[in-house]
Amino acid sequence: MSKKEVQSVEYGLEKIFEGAQDFLPLLGTDYVEFYVGNAKQSAHYYKTAFGYQSLAYAGLETGVRDRTSYVLKQDKIRLVLTTPLNENSPINDHLRKHGDGVKVVALWVEDATSAHEETIKRGGRSFMEPTVEKDEFGEVVRSGIYTYGETVHIFVERKNYNGIFLPGYKEWKSEYNPEPVGLKYIDHMVGNVGWNEMNTWVKFYEDVMGFVNFLSFDDKQIHTEYSALMSKVMSNGNGRIKFPINEPAEGKKRSQIEEYLDFYGGPGVQHIAIATDDIISTVTQLKARGIEFLSAPPHAYYQAIPERLGVHMDMMKEDLNAIEKLAIMVDADEDGYLLQIFTKPVQDRPTLFFEIIQRMGAKGFGAGNFKALFESIEREQSLRGTL
Repeated sequence: MSKKEVQSVEYGLEKIFEGAQDFLPLLGTDYVEFYVGNAKQSAHYYKTAFGYQSLAYAGLETGVRDRTSYVLKQDKIRLVLTTPLNENSPINDHLRKHGDGVKVVALWVEDATSAHEETIKRGGRSFMEPTVEKDEFGEVVRSGIYTYGETVHIFVERKNYNGIFLPGYKEWKSEYNPEPVGLKYIDHMVGNVGWNEMNTWVKFYEDVMGFVNFLSFDDKQIHTEYSALMSKVMSNGNGRIKFPINEPAEGKKRSQIEEYLDFYGGPGVQHIAIATDDIISTVTQLKARGIEFLSAPPHAYYQAIPERLGVHMDMMKEDLNAIEKLAIMVDADEDGYLLQIFTKPVQDRPTLFFEIIQRMGAKGFGAGNFKALFESIEREQSLRGTL
C-alpha cells in the first residue's frame, strides 16, 4: 500500500471509532451458511481437505423435514452446509441459479430484535422477522435482512443459549475428524456486484448498517493488460467485520468479476479470507490434502520481496524459499506485512474460492499483489475459455 492508502485506512479507522455506528454493535461472524447440492458429501470435503471438525446436525432425525444441515467448526469459524430434501424447497431455486454458494452471512449480536429494527428503519429489507427459537438449552433470537443479490445477513443473539449450535440441531458425533490445519477466524468476506452497483452497496452498508468505507481501489490500481475491477472495503464500528465489495471495470477482455457474475447468475460472495498464524504450515497441509491454489507469480516477483517489504524485511520470520515454493504472496504497509494465497474455485462453476491470510501487523488487503494475483486468475480464465 502507498502512504496515501495507509493514511486513508487510518482516517477510516478513526471515523469508525468515533462511535457513530453504535446503533448496530457486532460482536463477530457467527456462522456462514452455504446452500449446496449434497451437504453430506460437502461436509466430508471440508473436513478432509480443510480440517474442519463435526459440530452439529439438523435433518430428518431431529424433526426437520425440508432440509438437512451439517455444521462444521475450526477454531472460531463455523460453516453450515444445507441441502433441500424435496423438490418444492425454495433452496432448489437458489441452487439451480447459483450452484453451491454462500446464502447466509450470520453476524453475532447482543440484541437481534434491535438489530432488525435499526436496520429496517434505515432502509434495510427484511428477510426474517425477530424469531425466538427454544429448546432445553435455552433460547436464541434471530432476525435478518437482505444484502446484495440473494445473500442475507442473519443477526444471531445467543446470550441465553448453552446448546451446541442452535435449537433444532443436535451434536454431530463422528469418528472421522481429521486434524485442523490452523485456520483461526474469518478475516474478511468479499462480495461481487454488477456494473455500476458498487457505490449503491457501499451506501447500503453505510446507511443501513453503519459501516465505514475505509479503503478504496479503482481500475487504475486494480488492472492487468486485459481486465480491471474496482473495490471498496467496508468495516463495522469495532473493525471485526470487513466486507470488500467489487464491481467490474472496462478492459480489453472479460474480468474475473464478469466471469463470476455470469456463472453465479448475479451478485454474491466471491471469496472468504481465513486467517492463520502459520501460513506455511497451513498451506503445506492444504496442498497435501488436495486443495488447489492459483499458479505462482514469476520468480522476479519473489526477488523483489525485500524491496517491497522495506523496513519490515528485518522482522520477517518466514523463509523466502518456502514462500516461493508454495506460491504464497507477500505485501506490506506502514504497520507491517502480510502473506496471502488464493485457492482455485472449490466447485465446478468458477465462483466461490478461499483466501488464506497471515497478518504480521499489516491492515491492508495486499494491494501490492493485485497485479500478480489477477494475472494468475486470468491464466485460469484462459484455460476455461472465459477470459
